[in-house]
Order: sequence, then C-alpha cells, then structure tokens
Amino acid sequence: MDTQAILDLLPKGEGLLPKWQLLVAVMAFFNTVQNFATLRLTRRLYMRVPPNYVTALQARTFAVWTLTSAVVRGYAAYHLHDKRIYDIVLFTYLIAFGHFSSEILIFRTARLDSAVISPVIVSTVSLVWMLRQYDFYVKP
Repeated sequence: MDTQAILDLLPKGEGLLPKWQLLVAVMAFFNTVQNFATLRLTRRLYMRVPPNYVTALQARTFAVWTLTSAVVRGYAAYHLHDKRIYDIVLFTYLIAFGHFSSEILIFRTARLDSAVISPVIVSTVSLVWMLRQYDFYVKP
C-alpha cells in the first residue's frame, strides 16, 4: 500500500480532532488485543491489589469495553459533525476519566504511574479538547 492510499483512509474532517479520534481508536484496539491475550499489563495497571484479584474475566470485560470505545471513537473520527456522535464519544472519555480517577482516588486499586498515566492523559486531553471545540465541530 502506498503512502497516498494510507492518507486517503484518514478522516477528512477539519482540524486535528478527527485524526486524534482515529489514533485513540487504533490504540484502544491494540489494548483490546492485549487484554484478551495476557493479564500482565492489566495487573500492572491495578498494582495495589493482589495479582489474583485481576482475573482473566476482568481483563476480557475490560477488553470488550475498550473495543466498544474503539468502535465509537473510530466512527466518530469520520462523523464528528453529528451532534449525537460527538456527544456519545465525549461520554466515552468522561466514563474512562471517571473509571481511572476512581480507581486511583477512591478505590485505591491503581496508582498514578506509567501504566495509568496514559489513559488518564488521553481521557483528560480528549475531554478538554472536545469541550473546547464543541461549537467548531457541532453545527446547529
């Protein structure tokens, strides 16, 4: 596949947010595969609980949630102008932010280290970016 063919697959929407949505969706897909394949990285995320608390069932459930988010965000990359799609993808980041924040601050099953910092940064940056750019992408 040549470079132009790859570029033609990228979202055509204005700005960088559609491309960011696609990048996050692709990263989420790889995280889904990781959660189905091994517990090693998932256990690194929840380091404050005994390893036997992080089960294969939990990892697969997390994988399905992550895959769902990847599909929603990937679809949004090409349809950010649609208010319904924009709102739904915004909520996926809010849910992710809520999940990781509660695991760090309330349940204390995770700590803010290299395993957790990436989803915290992605969800926070995406939330702020999408809220600030709402009127640019969503037209009445």
